[in-house]
Formats: sequence, C-alpha cells, structure tokens
Amino acid sequence: MPDRPKRIVGLGGTFRQASSSERLVRAVLAQCAAMGAETAMFDGPALARLPHFNPEHPDRTNEERALVEAIRACDGIVIGSPGYHGGYSGLVKNAVDLLEDLRGDARVYFDGRPVGLVVTAAGWQACGTTLSALRDVVHAMRGWPTPVGIAVNSVEQRPFGPDGAIIDEAIAGAIHAQARQIMAFAMETII
Repeated sequence: MPDRPKRIVGLGGTFRQASSSERLVRAVLAQCAAMGAETAMFDGPALARLPHFNPEHPDRTNEERALVEAIRACDGIVIGSPGYHGGYSGLVKNAVDLLEDLRGDARVYFDGRPVGLVVTAAGWQACGTTLSALRDVVHAMRGWPTPVGIAVNSVEQRPFGPDGAIIDEAIAGAIHAQARQIMAFAMETII
C-alpha cells in the first residue's frame, strides 16, 4: 500500500446538539489529525439521516453508502455513545448494523482496525456497562478496542469549559492516550 495519511473515522452522538460524546469523539479525531491522520466524522445528525437497517433491502441511500465506504477505507475508528439504560444509543446501533454490508469484503467489518471507544453517561455504572457493550460489539466486528476507553460520568465530571475546550486534565490525558494508541496500531500492518 502506498504511503498515505492514515484515515480515522468517528461516529456517534445523539439528537442532542453538541452532545458530550460527540464532542469527545471529535477531540480524539483532532488529536489523530495532529498526528498526521485524515479524519471524517459521522455525528448524531448524520446518523439520524440513516434509515433503519434492513438487510432485505440492499439498495442504499447516499448517506448509507458514504458511511460504509468511509469505514471500508479507514485505518481506525472512534465510536462514541451516551449510555442509555445500560447500553449504547440506537443511532450508533443502527450505524453499526449497516456495516453488515462489509461482510463480503476481503477485510470484513472492523478487521484488524483499532477502535477507540468514548462513553458519556449519568453515573459510573452506566459508563461501565455501555463501554463494555461497545467493546463486545467491536470484538464481534473483528476490531481491536484500544486499551484506553474513555468514560465520562456527566453527573460528577465537567469536561468542557465555557468555550468548549477540554478543561479536565484527566479526560484530556485519556483523549491523547487513546489517539496515540489508535495511530500507533494503525501504523502496524495487520494480516
């Protein structure tokens, strides 16, 4: 493969404008970009435009094709979700279900790709169960969850300042560490 910038795709968010999980995914992507990656983001509004996945109807919309092609061509992924009732959001679930379209590829699903996970939830239990659920999905999709998973308890932590910048040093450190892991793993050749 010719030497080219690594491509890292982010997905996640909610219908909530400027959701914390989406902003944190964007922060990880920004760190990856600072390390030389090309990045793309499929945020809550983009995911909301995807119709419900139906394997019986293989005709895809332009939005569906764009997401599938971005994942197909990427070297790493960042998935963010709020914790809803101990699980991840329906928007993220629908987007991941759509990636069933990659089942026939030589590099199926997330095969050999690093996947950073970002969760925001109202409490540590919800953070843990949602992060665990996403790790299970990444394993099922043949991806490699990064050792650093980012979990932000929105009841106890305030990651953002008034200007939107990350102000919590521990969260900023986790973002940087996750981006480093994504980029380091993406640089490796996986067979």
